[in-house]
Amino acid sequence: MILRTGQRVVFIGDSITDCGRRDVAAPYGSGYVSLVRALVDARHPELELEWVNRGVGGDTVRDLAARWDDDAIGERPDWLAVLIGINDIWRHYGDRPDEAVGIEEYERTLRDLLRRAVDATGCRLILGDPFFIEADRSVPQRADTDRYAAVVAGLATEFDAVHVPNQAAFDRVLAVSPATRWADDRVHPYLPGHAVLADAYLSALGVSSA
Repeated sequence: MILRTGQRVVFIGDSITDCGRRDVAAPYGSGYVSLVRALVDARHPELELEWVNRGVGGDTVRDLAARWDDDAIGERPDWLAVLIGINDIWRHYGDRPDEAVGIEEYERTLRDLLRRAVDATGCRLILGDPFFIEADRSVPQRADTDRYAAVVAGLATEFDAVHVPNQAAFDRVLAVSPATRWADDRVHPYLPGHAVLADAYLSALGVSSA
């Protein structure tokens, strides 16, 4: 377990992180962030951790950059957990291709944001892979997602960050079950899919089973 007493853990990202945290499921959302918080607090109540969710549905890394000073640096995290990239890729395959973010811009922007956060706050980073709930790696959106996830893995090494292999977590369950069990659009998980993500985060953080 790498979290320490009284630390502030801030999650930031898109709808997967948001998950209603600005509405009916305030303030933590109804997805993986809420599950990680609940399970860590249940297993380690002595730590008295502070949890913050700053996910915003629809965000790409460009949107993240526009609110970074307030929602990342301004939150003064001890740990900053970032999950971004799904919309950057997905927009290329939808009706808003002009809003898609190419992989070079994605890497350049994300690296700059992470550096700014670390330099300004001294925080440690938790970097989650973007994912696509599809087992066939030849599907174009899945192939692109693997490329963007490789960028995140490289940045995790560069920043000595905790790396959360979300795509690999879904690949494990997709080996024995259909994608429709986890999401209807291969992007927004049902609650069991969020549990898959939460398990990946708990493992990366070294949180022991109850």
